Amino acid sequence: MKKKYNNAEFLINAINRFIQDPKVSLPEEIFHFVSSITPLVCVDLLIRGEEGILLTWREDKFYGPGWHLPGGILRFKEKAYTRVLETSKKELCVSVKEMSKKPINIAEQINTKRDIRGHFIALLYECSIDKNPSEKKRFNPDNKINGSWKWHDSFPKDMINQHHIYEKFFKDF
Repeated sequence: MKKKYNNAEFLINAINRFIQDPKVSLPEEIFHFVSSITPLVCVDLLIRGEEGILLTWREDKFYGPGWHLPGGILRFKEKAYTRVLETSKKELCVSVKEMSKKPINIAEQINTKRDIRGHFIALLYECSIDKNPSEKKRFNPDNKINGSWKWHDSFPKDMINQHHIYEKFFKDF
């Protein structure tokens, strides 16, 4: 006897065929759908150095232009520790030298004005890196490029709204 599928099962099966490996990443359309129905868990990196805290410039349709702590969203069955290491490699092309064993801050971030990428549980890890990121990606105020980096010794006035929760960590500088 052939099993009948209801509409939900049919759609879920179609989505599963479309997803190659959720442990690596999701297709953008699927990621946006998932982010519209459930909170996402992310890691943010508080990278301290002699010059302050390392931030990267972000300019996209979800967050607009501004500074933010480098960060990444956990993949399926991925440990937060692994995402911290992968984020530093992917966003900054550097390795983490030291890292807090546990998050130093856990925060819920909700954007009430949008559904896609509108709800996060953010785990903040304090880190140090083995060297400065590439000079080619150093921030240039005359040519602001997404992903460029800069050390900050105080909280920038143009920090993205979602990262204002981290202002207290700049008080030491």
